[in-house]
Amino acid sequence: MQNLSLRQWAFTGWAATLMLAACHNENKNYAAHDAIIKNIDSAVKPGDDFFQYAEGGWLKKNPIPAAYSSWGIGNVVKEELRDQLKKINEDALKANAAKGSNTQKIGDFYYTGMDSARIEKQGLQPLQPELARIDQINNIAGLLDEFAHLATIGVTTPIGTYVGQDSKNSSKQLLQLWQTGIGLPNRDYYFNNDELSTNVRNDYQQKHLPIFLKLGGASEADAKLATSKIYALEKFLADSSRKLEDLRNPYTNYHKMPVADLSKLTPEINWKDLFDKMGYKGVDTVIVGQPEYYRAVSKALKTYSLADWKQYLRKNLLNEASPYLSKPFADEEFRFNGTILSGRKEQLPRWKRVLDAENNLMGEVLGQLFVKEYFPEKTKERYVKLVEEMRTAFKERIAKLDWMTEPTKQKAYKKLSTINPKVGYPDKWKDFSELEISRDAYVLNVFRAANFWHKRNAAKLGKPVDRTEWEMTPQTYNAYYNPSNNEIVLPAAQFMIPGAKDEDVDDAVVYGYAAASTIGHEMTHGFDDTGRQFDADGNLKAWWTPQDSVKFTQHAQVLINQFNNFKVHGLNVNGKATQGENIADLGGIVIGLDAFKKTEQYKEGKAINGFTPLQRFFLGYALGWLGQQRKENLMNQVLTNEHAPGFLRVNGPFANVPEFYEAFHIKPGDKMYLAPDKRARIW
Repeated sequence: MQNLSLRQWAFTGWAATLMLAACHNENKNYAAHDAIIKNIDSAVKPGDDFFQYAEGGWLKKNPIPAAYSSWGIGNVVKEELRDQLKKINEDALKANAAKGSNTQKIGDFYYTGMDSARIEKQGLQPLQPELARIDQINNIAGLLDEFAHLATIGVTTPIGTYVGQDSKNSSKQLLQLWQTGIGLPNRDYYFNNDELSTNVRNDYQQKHLPIFLKLGGASEADAKLATSKIYALEKFLADSSRKLEDLRNPYTNYHKMPVADLSKLTPEINWKDLFDKMGYKGVDTVIVGQPEYYRAVSKALKTYSLADWKQYLRKNLLNEASPYLSKPFADEEFRFNGTILSGRKEQLPRWKRVLDAENNLMGEVLGQLFVKEYFPEKTKERYVKLVEEMRTAFKERIAKLDWMTEPTKQKAYKKLSTINPKVGYPDKWKDFSELEISRDAYVLNVFRAANFWHKRNAAKLGKPVDRTEWEMTPQTYNAYYNPSNNEIVLPAAQFMIPGAKDEDVDDAVVYGYAAASTIGHEMTHGFDDTGRQFDADGNLKAWWTPQDSVKFTQHAQVLINQFNNFKVHGLNVNGKATQGENIADLGGIVIGLDAFKKTEQYKEGKAINGFTPLQRFFLGYALGWLGQQRKENLMNQVLTNEHAPGFLRVNGPFANVPEFYEAFHIKPGDKMYLAPDKRARIW
């Protein structure tokens, strides 16, 4: 499973204004177009809450809109993207394009999504064949057949499969099994007694499941009984699912075995037949992430009745389809997932929801149109140059480490030198010719798109790894590190500041916002608690000396302890689960600083709008986390996400950086002050 380094919000976005200032232009009047000065809240001391100091002015003027669970820089980018996509889709509707063309697919997808009158009239009719399949299950073999079928159209079952690189032999693609199957965000929601978990768990049983089942045709009494059975089944699976922090260790989540051994582990499942029907042909070896989970699935097949399983699958089908069905289904999906889990007060307009769905399912089709106009080759070259500056700075920092021995350093240099940066957009675009989109039903277009992606993934089995492939679109406001390919993937949209032009942003802000927060962050993921266990070729292999590995763990534990002590609405942040992101944040900052110190702007030391270059670097980094979240959304993130909340991804790492204390004159007594011997120092 890819270890994706995701920023806090999985936002996508693009607009016509790209940002980069590769060289400091001393003749430019940066003060007149300052990207950071308008966000300052001068009533807050930098040493007490730097995030609020840096961004509080913007936050006060930009409350979270009712339709959102959070609001920040990523949302602003996404709003601009939607405006661009809307025009493309409306043009596609008018084009009368040839069947099978990308324009036809874009236009017809948008048409079915926007035809609300037809969606209301159709009701459950598009799902009747799928519901009938579930009703016709009459034995375990038939149940497993339905697991296989539903998986091919994107519906959750207890079987979580995908084809991915073998962690110990990255040149090979193998079938992998991962825990799945539950309806709540993660296993802890079934057992924790904190405020959010209790409220969500109660609503799920008392309202959400009964409402969905009744919308699907069940009587009040039948819905109540089915809810108890579904919840019991899911809780059984959750009890054998691993916690968030326990999913981080690549060794303990790697169990390679012949299919015959998998069958011994799970005697109720005919895996050969199941894999064949899912489109995975000729499977003889699999990698199982959590064997105890699949042992529980096998036990559940004989513990729970066929009637229980059929209700469970019916619920999963309705749940997956609900955003694309009639208003009662979409409203209930939003009430639970949007309001109860995330605190949103109202739904997005239909056109935005349709565009978001299209971007998720066909994003690379749209991406090809964007990069032609908004990310020219010369802009890409600038970012490629910035990547190399960060690589050089990272190597120099490794060389100066006093806790790492020379043998490990030499291998670290090799790994760093072979990190492959993918910048802006793919050199080779995915082929969507096999994707079928028509005007029959919105939900069926979504299922066909899911089937397209399932088949595409299954076809990788036994084939050479395509190391040119991207897992994000160019218009995604995000980035990631893939340890199996030893690559950093940096989509074009990630490097923009809304409304800011290239020539209006000084190097200090660029090196904080882009080099530290994104490029350095992703590079450091190659050397975080998980990434460091993969070698230069992307294989899970011990390449550290034992003593260096111990020292790394000791240094990382300081950061873990710091984040364990942060509280969000009464919940402690999970320092162990978030350590990879926290290590990458701290690494990105110190490496970005090293690179920035080589620029003319830093050496000249001239202030802009009263801020020194060093201060502007930290303000630029904080800009990348500009935003705020509703209470429900924050608490859900703390419970389910490997990323700490955005404000802590500023204040947390900054408290460990000596230059931060220097830049803003942080002293003992300031709330963010940490004594030097309490600070984390890893990279």
